[in-house]
Amino acid sequence: MDPEFVAAVARVAHGEKINVARFCHEHGLSRDTFYKYVARFRAEGADGFTRRSTAPHHHPTALGAGVAEAVLRARKELAEQGLDNGPISIRWRLEDTGFTPLPSRASIHRILRAHGHIVAQPRKKPKARRRFEYADPNGCWQIDGMEHYLADGTKVCILQILDDHSRLDVGTYAADSENGADTWAALQQAFAGYGLPVRLLSDNGLAFTGKHRGRMVELERHLAELGVTTIASTPHHPQTCGKDERAHQTLQKWLAARPPADNLAALQQLLDQYRQIYNNRRHQSLDGQTPQQRYAVRPKATPATGPRQPSGTTERPISATGVIAFSGCSIVLGRTWAHHTATVYWQGDRVTVMVDDTVARQLTLNRSVRYQRLTNHKLSGKS
Repeated sequence: MDPEFVAAVARVAHGEKINVARFCHEHGLSRDTFYKYVARFRAEGADGFTRRSTAPHHHPTALGAGVAEAVLRARKELAEQGLDNGPISIRWRLEDTGFTPLPSRASIHRILRAHGHIVAQPRKKPKARRRFEYADPNGCWQIDGMEHYLADGTKVCILQILDDHSRLDVGTYAADSENGADTWAALQQAFAGYGLPVRLLSDNGLAFTGKHRGRMVELERHLAELGVTTIASTPHHPQTCGKDERAHQTLQKWLAARPPADNLAALQQLLDQYRQIYNNRRHQSLDGQTPQQRYAVRPKATPATGPRQPSGTTERPISATGVIAFSGCSIVLGRTWAHHTATVYWQGDRVTVMVDDTVARQLTLNRSVRYQRLTNHKLSGKS
């Protein structure tokens, strides 16, 4: 408060005569404001100068205690079940139970914040919303494995397969480890239920792909025979398989809310139960649809007719005995090429080995043996 204003109000309140109009003009005040404070001073003394809150006395749109109680109860129930318990999920939960009046997402957020369940983070940078998805179901599946521990501490692997378009969990499989045989078994189960995808996206685990190592693993050969194209993410770039990585978090949270399984069979029962819940719950990134609804609404993409053989190019050092290692095999080139560097061009099991501009060897790999001996002496030396 302006000290001169306080003194003038007090003097007038005590009956002293001053030129109020001139005072208000000189201080940029209205006479209504001046006399409002005179009335307050007469009623309350110096406390009359304290500023009043401008908040309304009545809140006709405020939510009652019953709404807050329902919100907190829904959050607790979702958390106990190992399910997402943010404002959107809480609102869906209340809507499914027929609760009225149904609070908005913003109202639920305010209730959670008021009760200490959400801590404001004003400096936190908002996440960029750059999403890509294939246009049709089965256009691309993502596969990845995550570590899990049984009740006795044994480390196992959970293989999770997700449809990129709909986020549908087409297969979640308990395995001893992330290996080619279990991965192929998991995919075969998914094929039986949902058909073949056009593409399969994975990280660079050797159970899935050898693309960035200049080789083809057994799984890629199986998929090539079915006409399914394999795609591998860039090394050290997990964002490429982001949908599967996010699905892992949801699964881990759900499993953490339950006693650990004693063995793989018990774990598989839990995973089957989880898939039913996950595939039929509303999904925030699907505008409230369930993955099952999103998957069912559009025609399914199918692979092109005929197998597609993976191909690539890689370099290999030639040993002192004239041998290179490639795709789990030892390919003999001859001592003439010792200590050179070979460039290997491959498609499926068909291989051409070049040293500089010379064809050192052409062959189709014999997978029944590791050592690929020379069968044509003319290719054992330079021509």
